[in-house]
Amino acid sequence: MQKLKVGVLVSGSGTNLQALIDGVKQGFLPCEIAVVISNKKEAFALKRAEAESIPAFFVDEKEFSNNLEFEKRMVEILKNFQVELVVLAGFLKVLSPYFVSEFTNKIINIHPSLIPSFCGKGYYGIKVHEAVINYGVKITGATVHFVDEGTDTGPIILQKAIPVFDDDTPQVLAERVKRVEHEILPLAVKLFAEKRLIIENRRVKIKGGLNDGEKTSNYLGI
Repeated sequence: MQKLKVGVLVSGSGTNLQALIDGVKQGFLPCEIAVVISNKKEAFALKRAEAESIPAFFVDEKEFSNNLEFEKRMVEILKNFQVELVVLAGFLKVLSPYFVSEFTNKIINIHPSLIPSFCGKGYYGIKVHEAVINYGVKITGATVHFVDEGTDTGPIILQKAIPVFDDDTPQVLAERVKRVEHEILPLAVKLFAEKRLIIENRRVKIKGGLNDGEKTSNYLGI
């Protein structure tokens, strides 16, 4: 089977990128991480990529006259590396309809809550976990979804829930949710690579369901 070429967009430390790198190394992912792009020069994710000899680019928004030109540069890089799936692994910018149209149903995002709760404009990073605790919900988790023209509104691929404890701080909760993200993001990429994701209206169905190995792996996403 030909390996899927994946491009990863990141803004921060890149722990989800590392989960994908580990998934490739372990043979779990039938993929090649072809390129990593960050909009932040100091993003540690770039160093993670460089350590694995993965081409890594910093694309500075300030060098472009508008957001469209900025996105065109990222699209150019992704297409130069023949990317077939774009993964937003902590990319803290909302992509425009132009970018989404260049990779229709070929962009997935990981979000640190159970969508449709605590998502959309303004909900990113530690702010999500602060909102979860302040609202007093008893469960939270992570969601992998396809990206459409809205903000966190695309069809949901996988979700996994965890409890919120009375003594949780946003930081403690964030670390527990990250562990969930590192499980379900690689699994979603695997399912995409194996052409097992079927979108019907807003529903994403997994062709053949999850096999026994996936259900018992470290990447369990249900």
